[in-house]
Amino acid sequence: MRMLKLILILPCLIIMFQPLNAKVDPPNYNFDLETLADFFPGRPISGIESKFGKGEVMNEEGRIKTIKYIVRETRYSLTAIVLEKEGVVEDFFVRLPGYFLHDVFFQALINRHGKQTSYKKVQEEAYYVWKTETLKQVYSAACTITCFPIFYSVQKTNATGRTLLDKMQRAMP
Repeated sequence: MRMLKLILILPCLIIMFQPLNAKVDPPNYNFDLETLADFFPGRPISGIESKFGKGEVMNEEGRIKTIKYIVRETRYSLTAIVLEKEGVVEDFFVRLPGYFLHDVFFQALINRHGKQTSYKKVQEEAYYVWKTETLKQVYSAACTITCFPIFYSVQKTNATGRTLLDKMQRAMP
């Protein structure tokens, strides 16, 4: 009788203590910052249109157009707004999905650009800025129960006209 119990229990114990080799997808659905490379200032609009299709013109002020593009991947889609002047990107703004994890996206920015040059926290929202001689990158995230990204924007450091972030701030009451 003891031997029968041992024969039944032993395989169960062996199975129970086996390591799990389950595949776990990254929380940001394999998002790579390289996806946004075509949107960086100084890049031609033709490169964006060849990858993501023709954008929707939202506003046109003289030679400057505000164009909206949808970046569709298998597991996510992003809305990218581009300020275009004479066929070249001046700056861009991307609204990031709330289901992306802040820690993963922020670490990707740190890995690529190093530590941020400035940081500001307003209530539950934080703003991170990377500023170089040529580009100013702004990333915003907020925390409730978990932390999540809100937007990522890149503009020329020496921008002469109004940037997308300036326009959005002025549009708010």
